[in-house]
Amino acid sequence: MAGAGVRGCLPGCAAGARRRGATLVYVLCLLVIILLLGISAAQMALQGEKAARGERDRQIAFQAAEEALVDAQNDIEGLPGAPGRSSLFAPDSAAGFEAGCGEGGALGLCLPAPPDAPALWLSMDLDGAEGASGSRTVPYGQFTGAIMQTGQGFLPSRLPRYLIELLPFHPPGAQAAAVAGSLATESYVYRITAIGFGAQESTQVVLQSYYRKQAAGAGP
Repeated sequence: MAGAGVRGCLPGCAAGARRRGATLVYVLCLLVIILLLGISAAQMALQGEKAARGERDRQIAFQAAEEALVDAQNDIEGLPGAPGRSSLFAPDSAAGFEAGCGEGGALGLCLPAPPDAPALWLSMDLDGAEGASGSRTVPYGQFTGAIMQTGQGFLPSRLPRYLIELLPFHPPGAQAAAVAGSLATESYVYRITAIGFGAQESTQVVLQSYYRKQAAGAGP
């Protein structure tokens, strides 16, 4: 009787074992799916954090480049009590500007490239290392005395830099007779090119503006 009881239980036991095996496979598949979803969510979070960090760094570099543009304009116009190089920027004079950009007191003052050459700012080493020999760009505050903190936390890794190109200016309605790259004109406009750095030095933003200095006593 005991043997018959055991033999009668075998089919039911086998079915239960199959059900338990199927449940185990189902649970294992579910765990694998949850694991894959968790890995995917973690990767997306890391990518989002990396993108946010990169955008924040770009904004730091952008703001630094904007500050360099303002510093260049103050260099051109001079500041109360700190005229700097403002005497070099006469709207009817090219004095102080040199081919390939100047040095010393005329640092970063550039005559335009020849007509058959690319714009000067495209061929210049804008991001020259601080104090690098041959660098022709102007560090922020060198001629205006402006101060910018760098190198800590969410601050630019380096001071922004700029250069100023001299270009011919033709008043509205006047015939633009001067050939591109020529300075056969009685008035000039300045093209300012600035580069800013993020908290990571590899993050760089280049901005440009055009600025014209009015003659003393001239209207707006």
